[in-house]
Amino acid sequence: MKQAILTSICLLVMMCCFAQQNKNYRSLDADNPIVFSGSYIVYQEKKIQLGPHAFFIDGQLSDAEVANHKYVFNSVNKAAEHLTDGTEASPMVLYLAPYVYWLDNPDDPEIRVSKDSGPPYGLVVKCEWLRFQGLSVKAENVVLACNRGQTIGAVGNFTMFKFIGQGTSSENITFGNYCNVDLVYPLKPSLNREKRASAIVQAQLIHCNGDKIVARNTRFISRLNLNPFVGGKRVLFDRCHFESTDDALCGTGVYLNSTLDIYSSKPFYHTTGTGAIFLNCDIRSFSHDKQYFTKANGQVAVVDTRFNTEPNTYLGWRDVPPSETKNYQYQVTQNGQPILISKNDPASTVDMAAKPVLAAYRLEHKGKVIYNTYNLLAGDDGWDPMGVKPLVVAAEKEQAAKFTNLPVQLLLSPTNVAIETGKDKITLSARLMRFGNYEHTGEPINWRVAPEQQLLKLQVSPGGLTCEVIPTNENDDTRQVLVMASTASGLEAASVLQVAPSKLPPPAFSTRPDLAKPKNGTLQLAYKLDMRFADQSLVTWYRCTDAKGSNPIEVAVSRFDKPLLEYTLSAGDVGYYIMAAVAPKHIRSHVGQEVTSVLPKPIVAKDLKTDTRVLYTDFRNASTKNQPKVIPGFWTLDHVEQAEASLATTPAKTTDAWHYGEGIDGAANQTGLVQGRSASMRYTPVGNQFGDMKLTMTVAPYKTAGQGFSVAPLYMDVLIKFDAETKSGYALRFIRTTKYHDAIDCVFVKYENGKAVEISEPVTTTSYKPDCTITIEVKKDKILAHAITSAQQHKEPSGPEVVPEVKMRTSISPNTFGGFGIEYNGGSPTMIKDIKVEWQ
Repeated sequence: MKQAILTSICLLVMMCCFAQQNKNYRSLDADNPIVFSGSYIVYQEKKIQLGPHAFFIDGQLSDAEVANHKYVFNSVNKAAEHLTDGTEASPMVLYLAPYVYWLDNPDDPEIRVSKDSGPPYGLVVKCEWLRFQGLSVKAENVVLACNRGQTIGAVGNFTMFKFIGQGTSSENITFGNYCNVDLVYPLKPSLNREKRASAIVQAQLIHCNGDKIVARNTRFISRLNLNPFVGGKRVLFDRCHFESTDDALCGTGVYLNSTLDIYSSKPFYHTTGTGAIFLNCDIRSFSHDKQYFTKANGQVAVVDTRFNTEPNTYLGWRDVPPSETKNYQYQVTQNGQPILISKNDPASTVDMAAKPVLAAYRLEHKGKVIYNTYNLLAGDDGWDPMGVKPLVVAAEKEQAAKFTNLPVQLLLSPTNVAIETGKDKITLSARLMRFGNYEHTGEPINWRVAPEQQLLKLQVSPGGLTCEVIPTNENDDTRQVLVMASTASGLEAASVLQVAPSKLPPPAFSTRPDLAKPKNGTLQLAYKLDMRFADQSLVTWYRCTDAKGSNPIEVAVSRFDKPLLEYTLSAGDVGYYIMAAVAPKHIRSHVGQEVTSVLPKPIVAKDLKTDTRVLYTDFRNASTKNQPKVIPGFWTLDHVEQAEASLATTPAKTTDAWHYGEGIDGAANQTGLVQGRSASMRYTPVGNQFGDMKLTMTVAPYKTAGQGFSVAPLYMDVLIKFDAETKSGYALRFIRTTKYHDAIDCVFVKYENGKAVEISEPVTTTSYKPDCTITIEVKKDKILAHAITSAQQHKEPSGPEVVPEVKMRTSISPNTFGGFGIEYNGGSPTMIKDIKVEWQ
């Protein structure tokens, strides 16, 4: 009995003590007080009973304080261990008091790696209808944080959350990856934290796989690859704020009444399906010169949105909008002035002014603007997260118009198809889509071809859902034709077809190919074809070991339908029998059977007229076939033997490591030699001993901000005084580091048997931008380098240690090697435009 009384007294004392602790509880945000009783909280005069679907979390609480209450926690991670699936009517709610909640320990030195084939995650949460509710009207007061990114605290694109489940939502919350951004927390400055690094890397926030995702008054803070609720089917951002650079935003989101600070030119990698929509948003662009939406493709709609940019910034959907993609806008301004997005590609923009399709996004009722989020998000289940359905339905009745179940996208398929007159026909299909990728029917489709492109006959089905296309091209050349479709509401779509005339048999040789003996340092190939068309034959040149054409190695090729009829001899040809192979072709034919001609005698030194101490190539007619052998006078072309582990994908070794063609991004509208994610190219000159040498080359990196390569520590080595057999010599290395997001380091390295060691201090530079001219010179025991870009150099707050132009030198141990080349392990490609090498 005495023991029971004593126990009761102890419990009473503990309860009184805890009651006193609760009485002393104060939220960090004094303007938004919280009453905490242990079993319930009171916020904004609303009592919230804690329970299996209602947790209270405050990082101020000690472990001892939270231990006494089943539904009270001091960390999100601990709360996540006890979640119960919610429902749409009764979600699982985490009530978060103001604090900084780290989802991943920022002080843990261990590098995070993926547990499967995806990125490394801070926290994977499997819960239906989970809601994060911040207990402050200021979203910046409730912070969910991590600070890791690709190569900076993680291997892979570190992502704070992965949510598995429907209906995930947030309100009055900040999701921040502070890998490259300082965390400033005025409510409790001791929680401030400096960013891990200045170099901007892929540092992500949230992946999800559900539908009906909502974020209200939520801040999403990072830079590269922001990823706010990426993967959701229908995603609404209401009064949210975003800070990001490239490849960042959710490509299925409706951005309503939101603000965005964009620090680079392409905030979407791509959008998905019916795309992304901006309604009454304010977008601040800090990009220089050009501001686009997407890097790859996808639809975007922009309504009542204001852009604030630097003067003369071009605003476009993407750098080269595909003819098939249509984007939609209404009342868009740039620095206060009306603007047509992508004015240089006006066909990619549908201005919705005075078109019925505008009602799918925006309508007016009783003098007020209503953003038609009900139409956009209703899907097949009537979802109405903004509660505007009654207003939309009332407007329908009053205006006798249709404002619900309206499509926002018209698609044609297939596209980019080649068809031949007299042989092929193709059926194009049209699909109308409501937002969220719900197919819509019942609206007639109109089809047409531009008058100047009447090379097709269109046979449209009743209702217009399909159209049979019959080519009627009677010209000699293949032409690109745009088949266009539209609806009365204003939706537009297109399909690009390559329409060829009827093909003719390959031309026959009236005179077979014949190689004349060397003259003035060149070989001339002669043949005649029985045809009336211009010659487009494929001519390929080989070095062979005898007059029968044995052991051929391809050294030069035709490109762009221009036969290579002249071959300039070089030192590498001496001792070889030169063979030319001709595959006959003209504009109306396919490629015919190859016919060859081989010189009866090998090339000798006196046949050469070029200066053997100078080599120049722009690679226009150079062979890019893999050639792994090290042979004097030949290029050794192959994949990098041991690519960096940080490469996202391993290149296919069955394909050629290099190709010649058109570039994109920073190398757009240029042609040159391009690699995949990694490639090796080394040239071995003819001879045994070489003295001083100089290499000059021009390159165009695909990345334009100065970061050069996909991630740190990827690089390009420009080899000089190099022996390809032993893989020994010197190089100037261009390498991405974690120091800066818009600069790379240049450093000299010495190769010994394939292993590279730095032999100089690095120079950090912004010069690795398109186009960049690189010069490396070896003079006795010194190696010198210079790199400069023709790109406009903007003033950046990087610091005095970052230079716009590279000038460096260091001492070396002389060798007698004369080889040079490129060891490329950069992920993102760089176009090699030309190389000139001079030997002393």
